[in-house]
Amino acid sequence: MVTAITRAVSPRLNECEITHIERTPIDLEVARLQHRDYVHALEQLSCRVIELPAEPDLPDSVFVEDTALILPEVAVITRPGAGSRRPEGESIMRVLSPLLPLVKIREPATVDGGDVLVLGKRIYVGLSTRSNQAAVDQLNELLSPYGYTVSGIPLEGCLHLKSAVTRVDDETLLINTSWVNRDYFAGYRLIETDPSEPAAANCLPIGNSIIFPTAFPKTRLRLEERGYSIIPVDVSELAKAEGAVTCCSLIIDERP
Repeated sequence: MVTAITRAVSPRLNECEITHIERTPIDLEVARLQHRDYVHALEQLSCRVIELPAEPDLPDSVFVEDTALILPEVAVITRPGAGSRRPEGESIMRVLSPLLPLVKIREPATVDGGDVLVLGKRIYVGLSTRSNQAAVDQLNELLSPYGYTVSGIPLEGCLHLKSAVTRVDDETLLINTSWVNRDYFAGYRLIETDPSEPAAANCLPIGNSIIFPTAFPKTRLRLEERGYSIIPVDVSELAKAEGAVTCCSLIIDERP
């Protein structure tokens, strides 16, 4: 069973945090429709979806990925880099506590879940405007009992590590090498984004399929040419808030 935790779009989404792109108006109704289609894609892939209600006073709260790091053994409640986002974790803790043991990141560490890439027992954290070395150190302390090692990786020109690289399968990563150095991922098969689609490195594998944005057809073709089954979703309005397909869910994979 794969469980996906999502949260409805806040009515204040236009007040979201913006770091690396120019702010443009977001059509709230279109964003809600796109999010509904995203949830439907998860359901199509046989996920059990836990839908949380919108948080009227938390503009970025649809991006639940940033609130927690989900591992098979434990969930880490993050401390987001933007202070306005830290209250989002309260409701996430309530929904996760029956499902997994919880540990928490503490001050002065900051980390967004979008900066955390889990590859087996190796965890990489993007050293970004949202996540710092103190978080890497705390994650090593919290997760070493479970056999994990955590390393920080510098980024260039993007919000999160998973803006630059995401897991496709156990052997393969989708990557924009202009934003993160490929040398950190020696031993993996790398599929590079099309040069005209720098933001296309974010994908969400579920089972044998990949949820992927409709905005990046050239990179989608690169995935399909390698045999991957793509479930296309339009997240163009959510992207105006620096959102992507991994951002909108927390995935708990209970399959062996």
